[in-house]
Amino acid sequence: MSRIGFRSLLTCSLLAACGGGSDLDPGAGNSAGTGTSTLLLDGDIEARPRIDNAQRAGDFDTHLSVRVTLNGQPVTTGTLTVSSRSASRGLVYDGETTRWNATVPGYDEVYVVDVESGADYIEGVRVDGPDLHYFTAPTAGATLDSTVVTEITWHAEQEAATARIDAEEIDKLTIPDAGEYLLAAGALKADNDEPQQNVLELTRSNRVSPAGAIGGSELRVSVSNRIQVIAQPNPAL
Repeated sequence: MSRIGFRSLLTCSLLAACGGGSDLDPGAGNSAGTGTSTLLLDGDIEARPRIDNAQRAGDFDTHLSVRVTLNGQPVTTGTLTVSSRSASRGLVYDGETTRWNATVPGYDEVYVVDVESGADYIEGVRVDGPDLHYFTAPTAGATLDSTVVTEITWHAEQEAATARIDAEEIDKLTIPDAGEYLLAAGALKADNDEPQQNVLELTRSNRVSPAGAIGGSELRVSVSNRIQVIAQPNPAL
């Protein structure tokens, strides 16, 4: 086990033994970590639902994808570990994408990234990601009029740093994570004589700029949810 991996496991074990909880528990907060300030890190930890309007952490899969460079060149050797309450997972380098990748079941909300390659390292970068959210309106399968504004509402316990909504006729529009949004007329795909199925997706994200990496580095944790609705025929098309 690497020096970084051993230290992370030891810290979590000591916290649990003392009854003080773990720095991998939701609410632990963010940490910029430490490092040699020689590596550039760009990472995405993205949870996506297996079912529409999922409300349990076990109904998600989380994709871990991190790019690390040294002097502008991809780092291809060493270890890159992502830790959460469920497990500590070593990522595998993919030469095609020049990223380190893995996919794990569930969504743990808090994730810690450690990188070690020779004398260069980044350790203890922790993002306390968004809590799960689910749509409260419209209801799944609802038939909607695409020519008027549609009210979108969702439930979440805490506000995320950023939120994006995606519909068939708009692409990942950044919005406030306020629990409600008025989707503009024309955002749903419609036909002149047949109902059209549409997917509405909301993604909420938190992020950290690692202190032990070079400028421009960032680690993001996001969680998405979706529902399907129907746009009624629009004879004016």
